[in-house]
Amino acid sequence: MRVVIVGAGEVGSNIAASLADSHDVVVVDVDPDRVEELNYSLDVLAIHGDGAAIETLEEADAGSADLLIASTDHDETNLATCGTSKVLGDAFTIARVKHVGFLRTWERSSGAFGVDFMVCSNLLTAEDIVQIIGLPAAVDVEWFANGLVQMAEFEIGPESHLVGQTVQEADQFDLLTFAAILRNGDVELPRGDSTLDAGDRIVVIGPPERVYQFATTASPNDAATDTENVFVVGGGEIGFQTARLLQERGIKPRLIEEDPDRAREVAETLSDTLVFQFDATDTEALERENFGAADTVVAALDSDQENLLVSLLAKRLGVNQTIAVVETGEYRDVFEAVGVDVAVNPRVVTAEEITRITREETTEKLTFIEDDRAEVIEVEVDEKSALAGEMIRESIPRLPKGVVVGAIAREQELVSPRGDTVIEVGDHVVLFVDERVAEEVTSSV
Repeated sequence: MRVVIVGAGEVGSNIAASLADSHDVVVVDVDPDRVEELNYSLDVLAIHGDGAAIETLEEADAGSADLLIASTDHDETNLATCGTSKVLGDAFTIARVKHVGFLRTWERSSGAFGVDFMVCSNLLTAEDIVQIIGLPAAVDVEWFANGLVQMAEFEIGPESHLVGQTVQEADQFDLLTFAAILRNGDVELPRGDSTLDAGDRIVVIGPPERVYQFATTASPNDAATDTENVFVVGGGEIGFQTARLLQERGIKPRLIEEDPDRAREVAETLSDTLVFQFDATDTEALERENFGAADTVVAALDSDQENLLVSLLAKRLGVNQTIAVVETGEYRDVFEAVGVDVAVNPRVVTAEEITRITREETTEKLTFIEDDRAEVIEVEVDEKSALAGEMIRESIPRLPKGVVVGAIAREQELVSPRGDTVIEVGDHVVLFVDERVAEEVTSSV
């Protein structure tokens, strides 16, 4: 497949890196230094120019492309790029936007703006945040098989009862699969005698109720955490969408916004959200509103520094779970190292979603683990699948090393993925896959 990516920032570069090994990729960017860097670091053709200009797209031969991805930081540029590409050819176009308004307009008319698929980073980020809220120790959560299966990544703290246990000792939950141990940047497929250490991150796959039971074991101090007391700090687009989604879950969040006009606008729009208008670093105001008793605080202000400050202040005041929006990708590890429970980067979330779309022909759903070192995918098994009609202990050894069957959904019921379980045609199977063999595995199953 020939792919043209316009915008070589964090989003575009991540997408290019994930597609370069198996596709013909061209990247366009206005920064000549970035273009030169990509030509040396990735197996792509990088071109300097304005991707919204027809001359640049002609140089990139966008007319013969199968897929065009507009991923700059400017919504209008991305929409113009997709529209211009339609003049040259019939590539499937994907546009990244930040503002939900463009998404709502596009949803009303298929193909509006010359866009075949639109990804809204602010909405995706809010959805990511809401999935994590209320699950103790979770740093990532995704749903599969129409909600029957949940994948969650947990960090094992020093106080956890799991420290020092083997996987066999910790595996006390029906239908729950220990898919991976993430340790010191490496991905380890767990064995029964694998020992869990403080600081490890564990990926588990199973029904939501079992995942929650495991969560309370992984973080016993937060076992009583619920989601009734949530503060959202920042009334911008991400904070607003987070509060709106929480309302849809039946939660009545509280939101802090310093700007009086924006605070009034949010309060008028979100009827079940209590909006406070003050500076979120005003400790007296926070104590007055019992901020420290919150189950979860979401820091969604406009700067990484402010979000870090609010998150650390929340921890000092006694908040159980802190989630911070981090616009600069390399800061994520720093945030979590200094005490923020979860750092969510909108650019990474967006890059993952766009990459998932490019793989829809072979997977039902896809999510990435540990900065793309591994993937969790859902596939519907057909007659040609290497899994069909075989016991797991027979089929998995024939696949490349680095695959774990996490869950099997059959006619809206879960089937325990044990060695003697036979996978049938029509089953939805959730697999944990090492990134190095992901393309080979998805083409086989």
